[in-house]
Amino acid sequence: MPYGKQNRDIQIITAEQVKAMPVKSINELLSYVSGVDIRQRGVSGTQADVSIDGSTFDEVLVLVNGVKMSDPQTGHHLMNVPIPLMAIDHIEILRGPAAGIYGVNALAGAINIVTRVPKENDVIAQVYSGSNFQTDSATGKTYYGWGAQASAALGNEKQSHVLSVAHDESNGCRYNTGYNAYRLFYQNHIAVSSKSNIDAMGGYVSNDFGANGYYAAPVDINSTENVQTVLGSVKYSYQLSPRVTISPRLSYRYNKDNYIFIKQSPEVYHNVHETNVLTGEVQSSIKLKNGNAGIGIEYRKEDIHSTNLGKRERNNIGIYAECKYNFTQHLNAAINLYSNSNSDFGWQLLPSADIGYTFLRHWKVFANASEGERLPTYTDLYYVGPTNIGNANLKPEHASYAEAGLQYKTYSTTLEAAYFYRHVTDFIDWVRASSLDPWQPRNFQSINTKGLTLRANYSLGRDLQLPKGYTIDLNASYTYLDQQIEASKEQISKYAIEALRHQAVLSVNTVLFNHLLINFAGRYQYRISNNDYTILDARVGYKSKWWELYADVNNILDAQYKEIGTVPMPGRWFTIGARISTAWTK
Repeated sequence: MPYGKQNRDIQIITAEQVKAMPVKSINELLSYVSGVDIRQRGVSGTQADVSIDGSTFDEVLVLVNGVKMSDPQTGHHLMNVPIPLMAIDHIEILRGPAAGIYGVNALAGAINIVTRVPKENDVIAQVYSGSNFQTDSATGKTYYGWGAQASAALGNEKQSHVLSVAHDESNGCRYNTGYNAYRLFYQNHIAVSSKSNIDAMGGYVSNDFGANGYYAAPVDINSTENVQTVLGSVKYSYQLSPRVTISPRLSYRYNKDNYIFIKQSPEVYHNVHETNVLTGEVQSSIKLKNGNAGIGIEYRKEDIHSTNLGKRERNNIGIYAECKYNFTQHLNAAINLYSNSNSDFGWQLLPSADIGYTFLRHWKVFANASEGERLPTYTDLYYVGPTNIGNANLKPEHASYAEAGLQYKTYSTTLEAAYFYRHVTDFIDWVRASSLDPWQPRNFQSINTKGLTLRANYSLGRDLQLPKGYTIDLNASYTYLDQQIEASKEQISKYAIEALRHQAVLSVNTVLFNHLLINFAGRYQYRISNNDYTILDARVGYKSKWWELYADVNNILDAQYKEIGTVPMPGRWFTIGARISTAWTK
């Protein structure tokens, strides 16, 4: 459905915004989205967990062109996506349970990364390098990082092919935090006939990094980890009639996690986890006289071969139906029903509904209600380690959610205010009675979260009718979360107390004289645990038709902060980069 017809809190990051922001990874990019909490470990978001509106990292679903990146081992791998920044067309962020659209494991929201489908031939390349100009006392070397990306496309009205590659490398920002990452991604779109299309994609990412303090601080100072992910899918779309389209798709995801507790002595503790996820689905879209409807079915087979978690498998079947109806030009509503069956946890019915009404031309009021479910991961259930022990008796989490909001939109201005309430039962959190005990997951009773979001986007250039070549865009947002935990105070929580209470985000993007770029971005975050910090980033650049030079300063204030656990984040970091872009037609 068109963005303006949606009755949910959906945010869009465009390709132009991706290119303008002073970031080098998807993790860093998402950290400037209101309601999204990217809890990074290391330089450039080497390893990061994603949260939406106070959720845990296992309660959010990440997708690539609609293909789920869920890993049955752990949500720590959710952001291990094989997509270079320059391959992105846009990113859609949906806040609130998305079971009616995406099924289970989207309990708090979903992030869909959509890659570009060009209609002309082009080549894009980018290189960058940076440092904090501090020295590693163990080696005497200056901390630094560099990266390179390239993307080539062949495209016309009937077909397109895009191949993108990227490499990022750094010796970190403190002892044993260096990384070496490779990404490879291919996508095609072929119009077989006027009624049918084929879309295929394949990706690979290898991320090798030092994991000092990442999971079991302070005893894991010499830990290392390598995560490799393979993703592939083929989708066929066929228009049965002017009103009915059917789209079967087959996708596969493989993940290998190689973790060494002490890199100098791998025999002490060494885990290797391999997961395979095979998904077959059939989607349909039916155009009604005053709306749209759809039905579909999804089958997922998940298995794991692990030195720690053993050999296990489970199957999941999802059946859904949805209908969106326009009662008038100003009033529309939708209802969704997703029925899910898991071989380990049985059946679950997950409904959702929304309604929106536009009035006085620029104003819109909307409301929605939905339910969601999150399945325990294999790490939750079966992990055995020096500081963490799984719990095979866990049940799935369940969430009930309601939201209402008000929007105002004109040619140059967008304002939005929304309030939501989420009630999670059988919440899974890692807890312990004292600091001497190992962490163990339990269905930690329930969590009630109330949230308020205010968001404003203002195009000053449009409002002032500045001449061509001048752009001034202002974006601001604020999110407040009030989270109440209904659980025994005798247990210490590992994740529930780390949610954000306050989050304020501000960005200013400008283009002057058609060539000069001056962009600022800042965020203030205050966690329930009383950990607060302010991060300011900036980019200054000069662009022409085919090339661009830029300089970034991240963490301008040199803030000393932690986003997760005891892992200190990098201080002030300087980067310079260059980008070339060519496009031509046959």
